[in-house]
Parts: sequence; C-alpha cells; structure tokens
Amino acid sequence: MGKVIIQSEYTTQNPITMIGKEAGICWGADITDDNKNYKRGLECLENEHGRTFEFPDIYTVLDGYSARVIREWYTHIGGAPTRLQASTRYIDYEHGFGYVTPPSIAGNSEASEVYDDLMHYISTSLQRLDELKIPREDSALGLPLGMETKMVDKRNLRNLIDMSHQRMCTRAYHEYRGLFADYRAALSEYSNEWKYIVDNYLIPKCSYMGFCKERYTCGMMPRREVVAHG
Repeated sequence: MGKVIIQSEYTTQNPITMIGKEAGICWGADITDDNKNYKRGLECLENEHGRTFEFPDIYTVLDGYSARVIREWYTHIGGAPTRLQASTRYIDYEHGFGYVTPPSIAGNSEASEVYDDLMHYISTSLQRLDELKIPREDSALGLPLGMETKMVDKRNLRNLIDMSHQRMCTRAYHEYRGLFADYRAALSEYSNEWKYIVDNYLIPKCSYMGFCKERYTCGMMPRREVVAHG
C-alpha cells in the first residue's frame, strides 16, 4: 500500500475550533475564547450544520497508490476539492514502473507470475516505443491502471465526511478502503481535533444511518427493514 502525507503548512490544524470560530462570527458570539469556539464547533458537527464543515481544508500527497484508485478518489468531487496528478509522461519506463498487486493475485503464486510478466511486457514495450521516438503522450495509452502514481489533493471536511460514508463500506473497492484507512491514520496523527473527527465522523454509511442499505450486506449492521419494523 502507498502512503498519505499531510501537508502541514497548508492543512487546518484545529478544524473543530475553526468551525466554531467561523460560525461564531455569523452568530455574533464571543470568538476570542478558543474553548468556546471548540464547543461551538462540536455543536455544529453534532447538529450537522454542513456548510460549516467546508471551512477546514486538508492538503495531502497521495503516493504509491494505483492510477485506478486515484481516478476513483478524485472523481469524488462534492465540496469543491482539487488535485494535481503526476503526468504519464514522467512514468519511469527505463527501470520499470512500480505497480499495485491486488491481494487476490498476491496470494496466488501462479497468478502473481502471470501478473508480473504482464507488467514487465508492458514496461519493455513502452521502452521500445520510446526508442522508436513515439511521443510519450501517445505511448502512455498502453499503461495499465495498476501502475503506481502520485498526486497532491485538497479537499474540505464536508467532502471527506461524505466520502467516508460510501468508501468505508465493505463493498467498496479494497484498495480504496486501504487508501482511506491510511488517510484516517495520517489525520489522526496530525492533531487531537482531527483524531476526534476521524473517530466520530469518518464512518461507513451503515454506522451513520444505523442500518445497512446495501442489497448484499456484510452483516455488520441490521437491514433497514429490520430496524423499521423493530
């Protein structure tokens, strides 16, 4: 799995306090006391005053995940996130690009051999196209979705909470769940306020709703109809 790096020079350090202060300005409240700001921020979170969640920003570097999962990550665009991803022009053809191997293949030696051979064939073919002076913006069409990539990502808390409900579900793609677990761990280490938010608000949709809405449930929570009928 890759790694999530918090860009501390840009990421909000104390998101709950910030939420409370921004809300306090509009409410005509005392914003000089950070304890009051923190309590007001908690109230906004508990009451789901979602617009206030859009103020704290998280800037990260996502490194070593597959192009496939990064594509899923940056299409979750609610709440106006933005991102930059490493161009396929700069993939290392000469030394062989890094790639992600899913658990279903990694646990099967025969499948692993086939998969590694496939990646090696793609890499050597791209090297040959380089030697033939084919522009990389053209030869890059041959790159797999499993190649490792790097991106910088900026999103706000509201988007992140919404993303957690969908992407922490056990039916979500396994690498996305792993990426999100890495993201939660990095935020938890960044500050105590982020750890509180991670523990209490970055949760799968079944935990948020109190029941499972999926047709093929994992069984962690009761089905919606069971809850509805007591």
